[in-house]
Amino acid sequence: MTPAEADFFRTSIQGSFEGIGARVEWDETVETLRISEPFENQPAWQAGLRRGDLVLAVDGESLQGTSLNEAVAKIRGPKGTTIVLSVLSEGSADPRDVPVTRDLIETPTIATDSLGQDQQIAYVKLTTFNQNAGQLVRQAVEEAMKHEPTALILDLRGNTGGLLREAIKVANVFVEESTILLERFNDGRVERYATTTQAVAKNIPMIVLVNEGSASASEIVAGALQDTGRAQLLGVTTFGKGSVQLPHTLSNGAIMRVTVARWFTPNDRTIEGTGLAPDIVIELTDEDREHGADPQLTAAVDLLEQQIGQ
Repeated sequence: MTPAEADFFRTSIQGSFEGIGARVEWDETVETLRISEPFENQPAWQAGLRRGDLVLAVDGESLQGTSLNEAVAKIRGPKGTTIVLSVLSEGSADPRDVPVTRDLIETPTIATDSLGQDQQIAYVKLTTFNQNAGQLVRQAVEEAMKHEPTALILDLRGNTGGLLREAIKVANVFVEESTILLERFNDGRVERYATTTQAVAKNIPMIVLVNEGSASASEIVAGALQDTGRAQLLGVTTFGKGSVQLPHTLSNGAIMRVTVARWFTPNDRTIEGTGLAPDIVIELTDEDREHGADPQLTAAVDLLEQQIGQ
């Protein structure tokens, strides 16, 4: 990883950075940056950027034909400085210039809600496995359980992973006395990771939402809950990132990551290159996104309400 990519990696783990406050993705069709989620009340949101907006240029310099990391590097910068983004919104024929003043951004890690006809399904969305993820999930589920929910949804869609230790902590919230992960090395040695703490929600019906963006630590948690029978997975097959990499910081700030092992689920299923197949396959199309529909979440709520009714 170049020094710039390494900085991006470090800030994603730390959970804070200086920038405009939006989750972004690379649109392969037009080869530029797309806003996938502006953080509410952060600079991008306050400047009028919304989900689906294309960022074509930064301060007059085109992003088209660059890369996700290059684009992010141009947009991030010191708190208090202003950049001008050339933005094309859906339904508009021409881009508009949007000035945005950078700020210190705290990356949203977790979101909670109550769903279902009687608002009795607890919903927890985890966006990254940063250094606070395990504690935040435990606190969120403990708070939800005070209201005696009848079921639970854990949303790991788009969560590209993070710290292994936080994945173990998150799995501990839902299962007890279980293997979470097998780590297999080149010499045949296998390290087993098991639960170590008391679960908070180990009995109520549960569904985990996953998609092609669920990777690494997300797959560890999803695989553990699937293999132990604690929860069903709903969505589409996950990314398939099951390699263990040790980062080595070089003298110029770059990072070299060396793969030293592979991850396997408790039932010894490989993650690397194959991903996890959901128990219930539900697609979420671009058309669904355009209309604000979420058939995966809707299906999860419907299935849990059916189970509760039984």
